[in-house]
Amino acid sequence: MSQDAYRLKRPDGTETELPVRKGTIGPDVIDIATLYRDHGVFTYDPGFVATGSCESDITFIDGEKGVLMYRGYPVEQLAAHSSFIEVSYLLLYGNLPTATELAEFDNMIRRHTMLNEGMLAFFKGFRYDAHPMAMLSAVVGSMSAYYHKEMDASNEEHRNIFAHRILAKLPTIAAAAYKLNTGQPFIYPRNDLNYCENLLHMLFAVPAEPYKIDPVAAEALDLLFILHADHEQNCSTSTVRMAGSSGANPYSAIAAGISALWGPAHGGANEAVLEMLEEIGDVSQIGKYVEKAKNKNDPFRLMGFGHRVYKNFDPRATIIRDMCHKVLQRLDRKDTPLFDLAQELEQVALKDDYFIEKNLYPNVDFYSGIIYKALGIPTSMFTVMFALGRSVGWAAHWREMISDPKGKIARPRQLYTGPAARDYTPINKR
Repeated sequence: MSQDAYRLKRPDGTETELPVRKGTIGPDVIDIATLYRDHGVFTYDPGFVATGSCESDITFIDGEKGVLMYRGYPVEQLAAHSSFIEVSYLLLYGNLPTATELAEFDNMIRRHTMLNEGMLAFFKGFRYDAHPMAMLSAVVGSMSAYYHKEMDASNEEHRNIFAHRILAKLPTIAAAAYKLNTGQPFIYPRNDLNYCENLLHMLFAVPAEPYKIDPVAAEALDLLFILHADHEQNCSTSTVRMAGSSGANPYSAIAAGISALWGPAHGGANEAVLEMLEEIGDVSQIGKYVEKAKNKNDPFRLMGFGHRVYKNFDPRATIIRDMCHKVLQRLDRKDTPLFDLAQELEQVALKDDYFIEKNLYPNVDFYSGIIYKALGIPTSMFTVMFALGRSVGWAAHWREMISDPKGKIARPRQLYTGPAARDYTPINKR
């Protein structure tokens, strides 16, 4: 094996080289683009766990070391010093903005939060108890019917307009879905409020009385959105890229990503954590449920521990845990016993040999659901909140994918295990 290629030996004894491509950091990749043409075989990788599906300069993850970086900046630094709007600019445009660029970008997002009145009327067609994620996906998909004049993917200005609209309008759509569920009147956005303040206002304000925004609640949402902003080629992001690779309009691609996020193994994980804690119920029951989690024949699973990518610890978990403390102390909610239960469960699991051997550390979902619950956000909205944070990552990846001159429509292959060729049998002979 040479330094920059892998040698593949054919059945006839001859060898060929597969080039190795090197990124800035992280594992090298073997370029297998010509594998089928030259050797007549495909690779087989269910779930794409060892496949690099694209080239990207947006986000880097080192699962072994617990590293997450946006455009080269460690997420810990961004969480401590930045804001979600600044991180959004970074993800979309590649660099941290100057003060002037940030002010202009922030102003742009604030001024595009309103929805077309026709889109608001769309909500009247849903049942009062429709799931917010169903509404979010449908209404985002409908945006192509309202903004079809600026959907030329080859036009950079149109790509920017799309990204700004998604980022600005998704909180308004999410809040409208919540208001439909509660039977309350829709609350229009306010340009004088920042991104997270505006979301809280649209969620919880009512016409009958003034609503005072708690700065800690806004700070908590801002942090959560930063931590959820992007996570490399995850299921929903890959879905956005795959849908967008066909040339489908970007709103359809984002709607597809929202649908993928809805799955309990992806964006629904924080809701599952809360349901698990409620099932455990009391600190005295933790030992019993930990043993149940170890039993492969028991359907119970400890949700919020371990991660598909992080094999050590989730760097977002430590950050969000501290914010969880801050929120509960500030808001003095009755959900504190639930947090105490989560804290004790974390300590028990981290000291247990079974979890230590398997590196089952708490991930970001372990505490995020508790924060949302403490802020008064219902469990049906948890995945919606995840989508709000991830929307800028989706937009950044779509922009990167669609502007790649070497881009191709996504078309995976398969290992076929069905019947071999067989002749049709007339119905009277079957």
